[in-house]
Amino acid sequence: MNVQALWIYPVKSLAGIEVEAFELDEFGPRGDRRWMLVDDAGCFVSQRDHPELARITTALEGREVVVDIPHQGAFRLEAMGESVAVEVWGDSVSAVMGGEPANNAVSKFCNRSLRFVFMPAESFRQIDPDYVSEHRRVGFADGYPLLIANQASLDELNDRLGAPAEIRQFRPNVVVSGAEPWAEDNWRRVSIGTTEFRLVKPCSRCVMTTVDPDAGVKAADGQPLKTLAGYRRKADGVIFGMNAIHLSHGLVRVGDAVSVTN
Repeated sequence: MNVQALWIYPVKSLAGIEVEAFELDEFGPRGDRRWMLVDDAGCFVSQRDHPELARITTALEGREVVVDIPHQGAFRLEAMGESVAVEVWGDSVSAVMGGEPANNAVSKFCNRSLRFVFMPAESFRQIDPDYVSEHRRVGFADGYPLLIANQASLDELNDRLGAPAEIRQFRPNVVVSGAEPWAEDNWRRVSIGTTEFRLVKPCSRCVMTTVDPDAGVKAADGQPLKTLAGYRRKADGVIFGMNAIHLSHGLVRVGDAVSVTN
C-alpha cells in the first residue's frame, strides 16, 4: 500500500489544498485547520449550513494563508492580536481575531456577519478523552488531527452510485491506495514512511459529503450520503474513513509506503 494523495485544509470548511508532502507538528499536518470562521456569537460556521464555503479557495504563501472569495477578491489572513473565545463542537477555545478586510468580504459573500479566527500555539484544545487518554491537542478539525481514507472504499461506493463521488467530498488528509475496500475498518496502527499513526475511531459522516466541492451546493438527492447510509451505518453513525493521531513528528510524502502494524 502507498500514499496516493495528501490534503491540508488551512481554514476549516473552506476548500483544501492537495500537496505532495506535509510535516506533522503537535496539531497534526502543519497549518491544517488553524483558521476557522465564526459568527457573532463565536460559534463555528461550516458547509453544513453554508455549502457555498466550498467555493472559497485557499493557498499557502510560506506559512501565510491566502483565501480567494468569489466576487470579492483574494485576502491574506492576518491574526490581529485581539483574543476572543470561540466554540467548536462544544469546546470553548481561545483564538485570535483575523483582519477586517477578509472578515468583511466573507460576510458579504455569505450574506451574514462572519469572522476569521486563528488558533495560536498558546491555545490548547484536547482531543476527545473518551478515545484518546493522552494530553493531546487538536486544532479546529472536528475532533482529531488526521483523517485517513482508503481509495478502494471510495471506488466501491462509486460502483453503487449513478454519479461518482470525489474524495474531496470526504475531506481526508491521507488517501491510501492498494488496500481492499473497507480494510481500514480493521486497522489500528499504520506506519507511513517513518511515522506511525494510531487509528482511533471510524469517522461518522454528515451532510457535508453531499456538497459539490466546485459548485458549493448540496446534492438534491442526498448522495453519496444516502447510499452510504444504506450499508455503512454503525454505532457511531454513517462511516467513511478513520480518525487518527500521529505518534511522532515527521514528514509524510505522496508515494510513501503504508504498512498495517496493529
